[in-house]
Amino acid sequence: MSGYDYHSGIGAAAWAEVLRLLRDREVSGLKGTPRMKIINGRGYWYDHYRIGSETVDRYIGEDGAELRSRLDRYGEMRARDQRSARERARLMRVLQAEGYLMSDVGTGQIVSAMARAGVFRLGGTLVGTQAFRAYEGLLGVRIGFDQSAMTDDIDVASFERLSLVLDDRLDEPLAGVFSDLKFEPLPSVDRDGRVWRWRQTDRQTLVEFLTPSFSEEEGVRELAALGVSAQSLHFLNYLIAEPVQVPFLYRSGVLVQVPRPERYAIHKLIVADRRRDGPDALKSRKDRAQAAFLIGVLAGERPEDLVEAWEEARGRGAAWRARIAASLRRMPETREVLRQVVG
Repeated sequence: MSGYDYHSGIGAAAWAEVLRLLRDREVSGLKGTPRMKIINGRGYWYDHYRIGSETVDRYIGEDGAELRSRLDRYGEMRARDQRSARERARLMRVLQAEGYLMSDVGTGQIVSAMARAGVFRLGGTLVGTQAFRAYEGLLGVRIGFDQSAMTDDIDVASFERLSLVLDDRLDEPLAGVFSDLKFEPLPSVDRDGRVWRWRQTDRQTLVEFLTPSFSEEEGVRELAALGVSAQSLHFLNYLIAEPVQVPFLYRSGVLVQVPRPERYAIHKLIVADRRRDGPDALKSRKDRAQAAFLIGVLAGERPEDLVEAWEEARGRGAAWRARIAASLRRMPETREVLRQVVG
């Protein structure tokens, strides 16, 4: 599609191979026997093993053909795990040479520490600019500075209900993880003093945990699997439904989850209108810029996905349609792109 600068075939292949190797790595580290549990009609795989007299079920992922294929080969993957780490490091150097957006050290340390603890394994999804930068590899298109400028915020979202259903916990409590990285909990306005934000004392990086709100109130809720509280927000359930795995580009790669790009784009139209006035006006302009970029790319590369996300959001009610329309009135070029795709 004209107007966008795409990465080379070499870069796209390297990115896809890093993702494959990271997915294999999730299976190669199994300690016991893979077992599937059926919960509310859906299948979830666990690593079932014994520690002393106790048995442990460590969550692996939701059932699907791709995960079952990797589980069938986990013995083979275990044998080549060390070689995989060296290969991933080599591929990351290729991506850096190809001009992919790499993480800075500070952000990479935080995200990789959360990954080691199990945040993304247990349903955590990166949202915001950290997720947007990952679409460069997912869509194969170069993202410019204006849309991808780093912020000091790392936002992680998850469903409260999923956190309960999985019946698993982090490998290491996040309070300890954040303490090691010089984070301090920020006081909460919640009367129970629950913590959902941490600020790094030497870099001012802010980590926030979020969850969808299914009521009128946007209060603080609990994410049992992650052992943290989370600020609930309207419209967030649409954003983080059916997330996708991507490599976070730091060192030899970190496997994380991000929203689907088409959902991210439409959701940005909604939140841009929510914060168009007052202190968040600058964020609103950035929201619109990211939405415009993704909608432009998706209109040419994945129009069916864009149409599906558009129709789902508009089908959720008048409030959703009003937010989207208000943002598009400020974005005539993007409105025209959408008109040509969705009619």
